[in-house]
Amino acid sequence: MSLLDKFTVVNLSKGFVLALVVTLLVLSAMLLQPFIQYVLGAVLLAYVLYPLQIRLEAYVSPMVAALSLVILAVAGFVAPFVVILATVVNGADRILQDLNTDPGQIEVVESRIEELTGQEVDIAGELVSSGREIGTIVFERSTQAFGTITFHLIGIALALFLVYYLLKDSDDLVNWLHRTVPLPMDIQRDLYGETNDVMWGVIFGHVSVAIVQGAVAGVGLAATGVPNAVFWTGVMMVLAMVPLVGAIPVWGGAVVYLYLTSEPLLALGLFVYSVVVVGITDDYLRPFAVDRYAKLNPAVILLGILGGAYAFGIMGLFFGPVVLGALKATLRVGLDNWSRIDESEVS
Repeated sequence: MSLLDKFTVVNLSKGFVLALVVTLLVLSAMLLQPFIQYVLGAVLLAYVLYPLQIRLEAYVSPMVAALSLVILAVAGFVAPFVVILATVVNGADRILQDLNTDPGQIEVVESRIEELTGQEVDIAGELVSSGREIGTIVFERSTQAFGTITFHLIGIALALFLVYYLLKDSDDLVNWLHRTVPLPMDIQRDLYGETNDVMWGVIFGHVSVAIVQGAVAGVGLAATGVPNAVFWTGVMMVLAMVPLVGAIPVWGGAVVYLYLTSEPLLALGLFVYSVVVVGITDDYLRPFAVDRYAKLNPAVILLGILGGAYAFGIMGLFFGPVVLGALKATLRVGLDNWSRIDESEVS
């Protein structure tokens, strides 16, 4: 066999392997797509728990350590989430009850709006109409709701299984990555290190800061007597994950509510408190966390959050900035070591 024939056979073999890999990757993506939210959530949770897994393996087996951390995750993450969700639902129900039992307050707001704008409004009528429409939709889709609940229960169970095996086999997974990625070990460590900083920057810079910011803003709502402050605090914790927007829609609406209910001093006090105190948590804590770990421009983070939310849903709030941060890390590490990568391929 001539050299040209050998070269042709090698290229055909490599082309077949690449085509097979691409085909299987597409099929695998199709398999993961229905449960992508739960898969990404499992990856994020396993990533957060991985340092604990390493420490526990010094005392117990990987299986026992992983099982213990899954139980801890259910108790420490899932249970509080259920409690918060129940609180939010209860708060929403209380809002509706307040509207039904205290129509006088609604009339005050309606008259105040009419004085300021000259337009008549019927808040109670609009709410009743909206409630009827929502009730009709819920009734019509009750059958679909059962299927949706079943799907989410399966997704949660899948996520917990994934967390368990990602933790239990974490060493094998890390070793497999080192063997599979065709880069020198020091370059891999550099790349993984920067990606790790981005991941923790997103976690600390958005999740923890959002919780702090929402809680601080909630104190202002409670101190000024805004109804259902606990409910709105939970809403602000979610909104605070989005830079530039933050908790402004909620505390801003509360300021307007206090002014319309003839409480201008409380409205002014809440406004000043929110701008100064709540603003400090966003202006100082978030840049500190993001600059220390992720080292990403706020515009890049905002693009990652909004784009990630559209691409991946709720988990995109976390993985959108991570993807852009990983791209930045890959470009930097790749360009800094481009000549070494060429040399390793030639050798």
